[in-house]
Amino acid sequence: MAAAPAQVPRAAPWQWLLALCAGLAQAASLALPGSGQPVWWLQLASMAVLAWLLRRPMGWRRAAGLGWVFATAWLVGTFWWLYISMHTYGGLAAALAAAAVLALAAFLGSYYAVVSGLYKALAPKGRALDALFFGAVWLLAELARGQWWTGFPWGAGGYAHVEGPLAALARSVGVYGIGFAAAVLAMLLVQVRRSDLRNPRVWALALGVLALAGGAALQRHCAVEQCQTPTAPAAPALPLVLLQGNIPQDEKFQPGSGVPMALQWYGERLTSLEGALVVAPETAIPLLPQQLTPGYLDAIAQHYSQEGQATLLGIPLGSLEAGYTNSVLGFAPGQAVPYRYDKHHLVPFGEFVPPFFRWFTERMNIPLGDFSRGGLAQAPFAWHGERIAPNICYEDLFGEELGAHFARPESAPTVFVNLSNIGWFGNTLAIDQHLSISRMRALEFERPMVRATNTGATAIIDHRGVVTHQLERHARGMLKGAVHGRSGAVTPYAAWVSRFGLWPLWGLGLLVLAMAAVRRRRGSHIHTG
Repeated sequence: MAAAPAQVPRAAPWQWLLALCAGLAQAASLALPGSGQPVWWLQLASMAVLAWLLRRPMGWRRAAGLGWVFATAWLVGTFWWLYISMHTYGGLAAALAAAAVLALAAFLGSYYAVVSGLYKALAPKGRALDALFFGAVWLLAELARGQWWTGFPWGAGGYAHVEGPLAALARSVGVYGIGFAAAVLAMLLVQVRRSDLRNPRVWALALGVLALAGGAALQRHCAVEQCQTPTAPAAPALPLVLLQGNIPQDEKFQPGSGVPMALQWYGERLTSLEGALVVAPETAIPLLPQQLTPGYLDAIAQHYSQEGQATLLGIPLGSLEAGYTNSVLGFAPGQAVPYRYDKHHLVPFGEFVPPFFRWFTERMNIPLGDFSRGGLAQAPFAWHGERIAPNICYEDLFGEELGAHFARPESAPTVFVNLSNIGWFGNTLAIDQHLSISRMRALEFERPMVRATNTGATAIIDHRGVVTHQLERHARGMLKGAVHGRSGAVTPYAAWVSRFGLWPLWGLGLLVLAMAAVRRRRGSHIHTG
């Protein structure tokens, strides 16, 4: 007579509550409320709590549920400020706006529910293999969230590590690779037993991990400080003036208030400042060129025809017949035509309406439109010996797309410039989170990132990911500073992501998943045989 199958304990209410709290802690680790700073150890601790829960006796369905609660709480706690754009500025009913944020987080959280269930169903025996498998399936969930349905990887766990020991990995494996390493470490932490303190193998493994971390940190230090090989004298720094208009978001596109305010403030400064490079944020000029007073853009172009001065400014371009673009214009001496960059990665619901969602956008009072998409890896703005690559809004969230610039190292950017308007989300942690995103791109490519925004964070980030200059947020003003562009050898991450995109990481995750499935199947055959 066959033995009755063992009953799997049901998850207690405290387990669901613990998963929810751990998810909120993961959100806080990205930008701690009060300070806005990333907290790397809190991210590891929150992942360790989830790993500990998943290792308890339970079925794969219950594991999937706990993973979904963790992820949904984490994502709601990360981008809750979307509610402000929809309700405060978009006029959407409060209940509907809150439901929309929750629905988005729940949908994206389903990726993590799937991989939590997969972990419970297929995790191999052996602590190291178990931890590797957990990191691999978590990596797959992060990649899926970052690329499927246009991708929304805002709040990926790796962004908590722009500071801390794992930051050294950015130049080799990028933010997703850091997230993988953090998941593996979190699972290893919860597997430690008291008896391990007397196990030489455990100490050897710990020392090996520390040696690898130290080697990665030393490699990064020598790369960014150029301490191993003598170099030619550094090129002169590029002086900058970054404009932050702080135009109220609820007035920004109003013809009777925000539009004339923006045109006057930016117009006066763009035609009077003397700086090697002046940068005005996304849609600083909130009208199409044909809607402007005759001569407005001509006056800006004339000012920057003088020797030694150039500007990059955000402005919408196009027409009903040709289509519209969210763009950057660049003016510099000796141009036949102005430089132009058109935004490539558009925002769903803001710059294009996804199929079947027209009913939703029509409920909001936001100047939405179907914009045309610019090309990938557009030519940089060449100025003062630098190759300056603009990106608009949350385009710096997609490192693999910025990485396409490095397919030809001799023409790769020496400086990145982000032009943003985070005013849609109020004075919230969205500003701090976006700053960390830009810092991660600086770490990955070892190129400085300059940020000019409407309300903040307007800042200069050097090639080490360090914020060297920052303007007070939600204040009108100008940030003056300088940036040293970087050229020469590209980082390992830039080298492989420019050629293969994120496929190497997809391959790693799928390979580990396939090996675990085969191993489980063979073990099942041996047991039944």
